[in-house]
Amino acid sequence: MLNSSGVSIIFVLSLTACATPYVQAPGSEHSEASLNGSYAVMDDGYRLPLSRWQAEGGSHAVVLAVHGMNDYSSSFDSTGRYLSEHDITVIAHDQRGFGSTQGQGLWHGDKRLVRDIHVITGLLRERYPDQPLYLLGESMGGAVVLASLSPEPPDIDGIILVAPAIWSRSSMPYYQRALLWLAAHTVPGKQLTGEGLDIMASDNIEMLRALGRDPLVIKATRVDVLYGVSNLMDNAQLASSKLNGDTLILYGKNDEVIPKQPTCEWLQSLPASALHSTHTLIYENGYHMLTRDLQADTVLHDIADWLLAADKQGLAEKNVPDRMQVKSFCVH
Repeated sequence: MLNSSGVSIIFVLSLTACATPYVQAPGSEHSEASLNGSYAVMDDGYRLPLSRWQAEGGSHAVVLAVHGMNDYSSSFDSTGRYLSEHDITVIAHDQRGFGSTQGQGLWHGDKRLVRDIHVITGLLRERYPDQPLYLLGESMGGAVVLASLSPEPPDIDGIILVAPAIWSRSSMPYYQRALLWLAAHTVPGKQLTGEGLDIMASDNIEMLRALGRDPLVIKATRVDVLYGVSNLMDNAQLASSKLNGDTLILYGKNDEVIPKQPTCEWLQSLPASALHSTHTLIYENGYHMLTRDLQADTVLHDIADWLLAADKQGLAEKNVPDRMQVKSFCVH
């Protein structure tokens, strides 16, 4: 908690703030959107690298997977391989500013990230007209998926949210909001690594080490990107009121990236119209990176089960030790 001196310092510094958080402009050319072998062309000419995992048998469903912050499409490799073995086709793209996209490391604005979702789902509807189409958003990708629901949702059959980033400003301490605003308007280009925060994103240490060696995984994040993600999470929270289709929500009890309190507040604030079609699983031993944790096979099995279920509304919570009910999780 900040004392009165700390608050005074923030106030004085805010009066001198003159920098502006940077947002990368979209492409300048008008283009016909298209899906190609290794990339998708957006309506502004911008190219998004693609990763694909084609169903080994006849495809029963198609999933557009949206990665988390500082990650890129290959983060879904294990997910894509698992689901493709269960007759589910998975396609993932590098979001603008991440992976091998142009302007990597810069924030391109949540409106453009959302627009890309609408464009790609439209292209996938044309490519797979007879198959159900789902969005799977992981962490920040979950916030992008939620934000895409407003004002009009994309043409999809349902969504999967894996540890969605829904930590909006309303659930942050006031001093955290103030410091973020101040940093974004004084040193927007400063890069932060997160070292010293003592946050455990997963219990899969070998996987985390591999991410550390991957040159396409961003290791230091600009302050204005953090500010942009905070705006995105605010919009995701607001757009959650539009949630009323088939939805699967997955969260780990040991998640140290998106805290329990804002997650429970969000789950409990979902509209009544969404309750009958929302299926939520809390994993007793799960961390933030559920699809890559040591118990990832359990999580991926649940995702495949849900995608292939003929009656998603009738899919009951599984009474096994690795999963728990939302009510019992949030009251403790």
